[in-house]
Amino acid sequence: MTKLPHVIWLRSFEAAARHSSFSAAAEELNLTPAAVSHQIRLLEDHLGVQLFKRRARGVSLTDLGQAYSQPIRKSFQEMQHATQGLFQVNRKKRLRVRASISYAALILAPRLHEFQKLHPDIEVELSTAVWSDPMTESTIDADIRYGMGDWDNQTCWKLSHEFATVVCHPDFAKSLGSPLTIEKVAASDVVQVIGSEIEWVRLSEHFGLNLPLPASSTKADSALIALQLIASGTGAAIIHESFAQQYIDSGLLVSPFEYRLPMRQSYFLAIKHNDLDREELVKFQTWMTSFQ
Repeated sequence: MTKLPHVIWLRSFEAAARHSSFSAAAEELNLTPAAVSHQIRLLEDHLGVQLFKRRARGVSLTDLGQAYSQPIRKSFQEMQHATQGLFQVNRKKRLRVRASISYAALILAPRLHEFQKLHPDIEVELSTAVWSDPMTESTIDADIRYGMGDWDNQTCWKLSHEFATVVCHPDFAKSLGSPLTIEKVAASDVVQVIGSEIEWVRLSEHFGLNLPLPASSTKADSALIALQLIASGTGAAIIHESFAQQYIDSGLLVSPFEYRLPMRQSYFLAIKHNDLDREELVKFQTWMTSFQ
């Protein structure tokens, strides 16, 4: 078995083969053309073959040299990629953001590219949760949470004042006959978000509607799943306007009534007190509060 050639010889050979020039290879490797020529000659002696045809105005690969250059070049490329992938210092700052699954999918994810375009030096890691537990030092840097904004050890920024509206599929609305009334919808199949079952009662009381309690309902653990359920054609739901808007704009759902129910809670961006001086968090907070 032929002993592997010295890597320095192979490096000179690969560069010279790529440039078809000893001089260009020498410039790339910060060597003299004579040194490159000498290393290639040592390689040829080691292998017992001629790799280059030397001419007065340059060099060209022999058939064996051409065949040998391809795997050698690939080997150096693979070593370069492995070195960069495993050992290159990641200069990007990582920002770990958590949001409810509905907010993340319907509000944040469609716009996150805007933040990344503004701040390419910040790498955002977005995770989701249905019921958010408190932030811990090791899991997340910024939390987008629904509530009153009164969480301990966190500074909070209100992201929106929420309203909810009744939405349903256009075919479902037609199936209830004309004229369509809020009473008909409330008495039909409804989809309720777990934790927000009281919203039909609140809607009735807020607008003096005297609505019946929903007789038949399906429950979902997030507004996103509720929207998907009613977009399939069955039932109605009371959903945050900001979540339902893209479904309405696309024609998948309709909001057949003008009732806009003010929500008592809102979405907040929460950051731990001791992280407020971190540059990447300041930039994210500025961006989040600017487009609401």
